[in-house]
Amino acid sequence: MNIAVCVKQVVTREWQIRLNDTKSWIRDEDASHEMNEPDAYALEEGLRLKEKHGGDVVVCSAGSARVSQVIREALARGADRAIHVEDGRLASADAFAVASALASAVGGEKFDLILTGLQSDDQGFAQTGVILAELLGMPHATIIMDVQIADGALRVKRELEGGWFQWLGMPLPAVLTIQSGINQLRYATLKGIMAAKKKEIRKVSGPAPALQHRIVRLYAPEKAKHTRMIGGSASEAARELVRALRDDARAL
Repeated sequence: MNIAVCVKQVVTREWQIRLNDTKSWIRDEDASHEMNEPDAYALEEGLRLKEKHGGDVVVCSAGSARVSQVIREALARGADRAIHVEDGRLASADAFAVASALASAVGGEKFDLILTGLQSDDQGFAQTGVILAELLGMPHATIIMDVQIADGALRVKRELEGGWFQWLGMPLPAVLTIQSGINQLRYATLKGIMAAKKKEIRKVSGPAPALQHRIVRLYAPEKAKHTRMIGGSASEAARELVRALRDDARAL
């Protein structure tokens, strides 16, 4: 079974966000980066399916040269080889542009299964995997919590709202978006890190990003606090407090 896993490099969650001069994106050059968490779970699921059914796991990522950091990490965890769509404009691109780049990279190979994380930690649209499936003409399912393969068919468990789940039968090949927590992540071993240095990373050029949206301005959440003193007697202050909570704050 040949499995492709799409991973994205995002800013480390603990990093203090700094905006660029135009306030349209973050200052990437001095940021700390890591593998997108839902994509890490997708990678782990791909590696577990490979261990059960054989085959190869190919990690695919789109972005600037620094994306090689998460590609090497994925190879160290057990992926067999990688495809890198190298284009710095894809770092802040929308889901359609990224999916188009990934589709051009994986479309020429015959994958039985393509896995992505449910959504990215930076933009969080949860659309890239779905659009990728449409571009490749493959069936897809989202928010996957369990993957079972038997007799050339696929059976998946989807997480719904309110604590409900749904089991679906699907044909192969297919695209799945993986929910965080589906499995227990593994760490890269020293042996895996050394082996990753010898694994193939094929660099490809995708289509020019056809951006469907433009980020006009980013800003940090504004913190505002206003203290109001209520005077008068205790009974008057109590009546005014109730009125303010009911009419002004609408908390009652």
